[in-house]
Amino acid sequence: MTVQIALFFLVLAAAVYLFVSEKLRVDVVAILVMVTLPWLGLVEPADAFSGLASNAVIALIAIMILGHGVDRSGALNWIINFIVSMTSDHRDRLVLFVTTTVGAVSAFMQNVGAAALFLPAVLKISRRTGMPASRLLMPMGFAAILGGNLTMVGSTPLLMLNDLLRHGGVSDFRLFSVAPVGVVLVVAGALYFFFFGRSVLPGVKKKKHLQPPMSIQQMLIERWRIPTTIYRCRIPKESPLAGKTREDSEMWTEYRVYLLALADGEDVLYAPWRHTPFAAGQVLTLLGEEPDLERFVNDFELMFKKEDRPFEQLEETDQVGFAEMVIPVESPCVGKTIRDISIRKTYGVEPIMLFSGDRKQRGDFSDEPLERGNVIIVHGRWRQIRAMADGIHFMLITPIELAHEVKHPRPAVALLCFVGAVALAASGVPIALGLLTGALAMILFRIVPVDEAYRAVDWKTIFLLAGLIPLGAAMNHTGASGLLASVMAGILEGAPPLAVFVSFGLLATLLGLFISNVAATIILVPLVIAVAAPLGVSPRALALLVALCSSNTFMLPTNQVNALVMSPGGYRNADYLRAGAAVTVFFLVTAVAFVYFFRW
Repeated sequence: MTVQIALFFLVLAAAVYLFVSEKLRVDVVAILVMVTLPWLGLVEPADAFSGLASNAVIALIAIMILGHGVDRSGALNWIINFIVSMTSDHRDRLVLFVTTTVGAVSAFMQNVGAAALFLPAVLKISRRTGMPASRLLMPMGFAAILGGNLTMVGSTPLLMLNDLLRHGGVSDFRLFSVAPVGVVLVVAGALYFFFFGRSVLPGVKKKKHLQPPMSIQQMLIERWRIPTTIYRCRIPKESPLAGKTREDSEMWTEYRVYLLALADGEDVLYAPWRHTPFAAGQVLTLLGEEPDLERFVNDFELMFKKEDRPFEQLEETDQVGFAEMVIPVESPCVGKTIRDISIRKTYGVEPIMLFSGDRKQRGDFSDEPLERGNVIIVHGRWRQIRAMADGIHFMLITPIELAHEVKHPRPAVALLCFVGAVALAASGVPIALGLLTGALAMILFRIVPVDEAYRAVDWKTIFLLAGLIPLGAAMNHTGASGLLASVMAGILEGAPPLAVFVSFGLLATLLGLFISNVAATIILVPLVIAVAAPLGVSPRALALLVALCSSNTFMLPTNQVNALVMSPGGYRNADYLRAGAAVTVFFLVTAVAFVYFFRW
């Protein structure tokens, strides 16, 4: 073993450790790898930064802009209305329509992007039809992962594969080369949840009688058990509350009371900042359980009036209400607290409840670190809630219809740009060129403003991909791939081709499940290209199998899509293991059979 090979394995081990331990953000780890490799002389500086200009990165940027344009145009509303109309009398069809639709859309955008796009829509469908969200969200998430195997741009591993193959001197794949296996996986996944969903999904109980339809606010209050008692309180001059702030009064910690609004004369301030001082004459709108409210108004000698119909007022207003916010997987808020981000001061909303996995927190959770997939129930004005939901820091999953809201522009034009980009990529034009042309058309036709196009790109994912691509180049340049290939060839010497495919498919599945599908692909593809010839199999076929199986991540919420739907669906780790085990086995068998018999 040479010094260069030893240094490469040291960098690889450090990267894997940082990925697993999550001591640093994944994009920071990738950039660290990108910078370390040329400093150690394992690759040339030009090769280290080549990932930023790779076809995979350019295509991914274009896909993100195209997906944002379709979402912004309102074209998804057509799909939602179609699904609801087709399943209004047959609720069991919902799973089939949702999974196949999401799977099809996921073929042309990243898995987590497709899941994030459809999460509010699926929750809206659940509320309209009365189908439990737990019956729909996990199937939707799995369909997004499965649908990523319909095209070479549907998942990050497949998107990267062609670049890695070209670098290894192997011919690449066309856009729809993997469509046969993708179709089988999506259809099988839809049928699996259609026939066995009641057995493998949690919290599904058949109701004898259908309940009358509830409004969105009613469903939120019932689902999360949000208090509905509202007191309007005036602060008299002699009140001990005058001169204090909401934090000084221990409103959350001691009384579990929420301050929804503060009126001072004609001015109304929704979700006042924690350091806003109270003064005599102000009118407070308080929310909480009645015993807690009574104790608060008595202790602070407030004049109060209980709202007789607070719930109906929430329904009739078009200005304020409750909403659910999800922390996206790549949100900058992950690891921060409500206090760190100053949610009231920054966004003007009142946090009511935090749902993390199977834990529900009420009262004061200001110092609780936020995790990806957490759900926060907030109360505030609709416009402030909509502004808060930028898709980067927070994602809104409660449908909101603003009065006088400007409708999204020209969905037909947006779909034309999207379909045109896919057609170009399928016609033989380089995939990145075809998709970027469609993204540019979105901007030129003013479907997506230029500034929004930049914001639509998840730069964390871009740098993760660009930073790890040089790792594959270093593996070849240092000779590490040849060394590993000789070891693997010795282990699998004399094994039939089918055993070779199963072994590498299983290895890619495990690495994808516990590290990441991107890292698994970059590590394994150079290895299988080197080991294929000694084992008597096609390097192209073995590399494709690795890229497919690295996305076989259904049994744990480590996958970004699974993490995204975990809290909104009320799932636990055991739910993924129970529902995902059969999908994982079927995925592995299908991928191996496809690659083995087609012999790419």
